[in-house]
Amino acid sequence: MWFTKNIFTLQHHKHSAMTKLQNHLINLANQYHQYDFIEKDPIQFPHMYTLLQDIEISGLLTAYLSFGRRSMIIDAAHRLNNLMNHQPYIYVTSQQWHKDFSDTDKTFYRTLSNGALADMFSFLYTVYQKHDSLEDWILLQNKSLPIDALLEGLGFSNKSAQKKMNMYMRWMVRKNSPVDIGCWKKINPCDLIIPLDTHVHQMALELGITQSRTASFKTALEITNYFKTIFPEDPCLGDFALFGFGVNR
Repeated sequence: MWFTKNIFTLQHHKHSAMTKLQNHLINLANQYHQYDFIEKDPIQFPHMYTLLQDIEISGLLTAYLSFGRRSMIIDAAHRLNNLMNHQPYIYVTSQQWHKDFSDTDKTFYRTLSNGALADMFSFLYTVYQKHDSLEDWILLQNKSLPIDALLEGLGFSNKSAQKKMNMYMRWMVRKNSPVDIGCWKKINPCDLIIPLDTHVHQMALELGITQSRTASFKTALEITNYFKTIFPEDPCLGDFALFGFGVNR
């Protein structure tokens, strides 16, 4: 009887602590999932456009540049958007990038070479030769997760967390958001994966959301599945909660 009572008490305390944490994360997500988040974030660049293809292209290229300090990322994205004359779709389909990125060994930003960006432009050019949008191309690949199609098309592995591409998917897919654009209408937000960078990973570890110290695709899935218990239809809302936890801490 004593043992049963104590087990019940422990379970009650555990459930109470879990509920408290989840409520805290909901409050943080609501606090930081706000329009003013855009001003200092790389997502500001695809927000500059209204044409679907311009949004897709600017978003993908900006996400690809998104490593390092935010100020450096934003400077690099400004340079790239200026180079495209603020007409990403025309720039891709005109193949002007062949000329601008012909020196493939030259570095464009940090460790990112002109050659790597030329490959990205080549991928986009191929997509738009047959499809009206990148979302349509992704869905035609018939992958269990939409991100798998994008990673395969770009020649990336899903062994790493692939924070940049998951972030891009979040930008394009999440609907009715003051931050994310949500211009893709066919991919379900439930199929998104948390963009796992060092900061988000550290916050998840501190909160006990994950025990894994490896920032892998598997860890990103684990954290996403946790947030599905809080935000079943929109697990990537948890990205803002972890951001908020880091800022508040």
